[in-house]
Amino acid sequence: MNMNISTFALKKAFYMKKTIRWHHIWHLMGFGFLLLFAITVLTFVFQDCGLDDYLREADGSRSKYCKEQLFPSLTLSPRGPISCSRIIKGDQEAIEQALLERLVVKNKKMPITENNYLNWTKDCNLFKETRKFISFPLSKDEADFPIAYSMVIHENIEMFERLLRTIYTPQNIYCVHVDEKSPEVFKEAVRAIASCFENVFVASRLEKVVYASWSRVQADLNCMEDLLKSAVPWRYLLNTCGTDFPIKTNAEIVRALKVLNGKNSLESEKPPQHKQTRWFFQYEIHESNIVRTDIRKHSPPISIPIFVGNAYFVVTRDFVRSVLEHPDAEKLLRFANDTYSPDEFLWATLNRMPGIPGSVPYQDKYGTSDMNAIARLVKWDSLEGDPSKGASYPPCTGTHRHSVCVYGAGDLQWMLKHHHLFANKFDPSVDDYAIRCLEQYLRHLALYREGL
Repeated sequence: MNMNISTFALKKAFYMKKTIRWHHIWHLMGFGFLLLFAITVLTFVFQDCGLDDYLREADGSRSKYCKEQLFPSLTLSPRGPISCSRIIKGDQEAIEQALLERLVVKNKKMPITENNYLNWTKDCNLFKETRKFISFPLSKDEADFPIAYSMVIHENIEMFERLLRTIYTPQNIYCVHVDEKSPEVFKEAVRAIASCFENVFVASRLEKVVYASWSRVQADLNCMEDLLKSAVPWRYLLNTCGTDFPIKTNAEIVRALKVLNGKNSLESEKPPQHKQTRWFFQYEIHESNIVRTDIRKHSPPISIPIFVGNAYFVVTRDFVRSVLEHPDAEKLLRFANDTYSPDEFLWATLNRMPGIPGSVPYQDKYGTSDMNAIARLVKWDSLEGDPSKGASYPPCTGTHRHSVCVYGAGDLQWMLKHHHLFANKFDPSVDDYAIRCLEQYLRHLALYREGL
């Protein structure tokens, strides 16, 4: 009896010990699974953010981590005591302070030279990091809607790089046409900057651009041909020059282009009498100037009237292809190549031509002024004044060049209320704060979806 009780006790103790052992094993295994799961989650959350992390649509800890990791290093902040937030809101005291800072000699910014860029671009990764280029799409909508740019420039290497940085995203494609007459060091610096990006290139053919001549049109045509050969499936083409700057983020530009729904947007109106002589006579280039001859031209070889506008356009890929291939477009191009300032009537007329993709009818009802098109916001001195008394826009706070406002910081609040994608003109030697504050505003809006 005692032996049976002892045997029973031993067996019970054995089984209890075994049960406790398995309980510990299961407990340890459960802890191990939890640890593995935690490591997996943390690895996913805290790994480097790549191009495919569309941060805008992502939620949760990874999105928050990516923003905290990347965005502060991409933020642009102006140097000195100037408050861009107050300037953007139209604060007169801040605008006057910017003007005073601009006038103080010791605060005048030394320009960045071509040699600076030649040195910086020897290490492309470091160049893009220190100059704060955005290297990933900021949203899936933007990634799925690539845009093409034709950038026609001839001087001011720093302004070119700042413009490129502001409109740059890795899914877009950028053709840069450099005036063949530009100094070799300038062309070399532009090529050096372009070489740091897979989607930025210098046009395969460069023109000696003469003001108001066909060469300005040919520069854009050269980029059009190159861009159509690109593997990037871009939807729209926008053209810029060296004094342009965007007033919308890439996301805002994409939304505006989607609203166009396959239509183009550019100035196109009936010509005033004084502009019609531009295509009544042949013009020739003498040295670096365009001169009118006494030779009268034949009537335009098209079935619609000539319309006028400006050099800036927002056009579809199919429009670009038709400009290079449509028989009527080819006739108009040949007619325009010895006229005065053909860029200010060619695109405007093509956009009213039947059979050209994205165009509108040539009836007067479809006329579009530069203020109604989205391509470019420009202040002409003859139209400035008091808007409450009928003026088109308030006075320029910068200076004027060729009757066009070179913007000052005081123009920014007015400018950002408009629907245009770009504005012209900007010059850092006139008012660098206007550009700096616009850079800071657009970068903050692009990253955080809110203004300053």
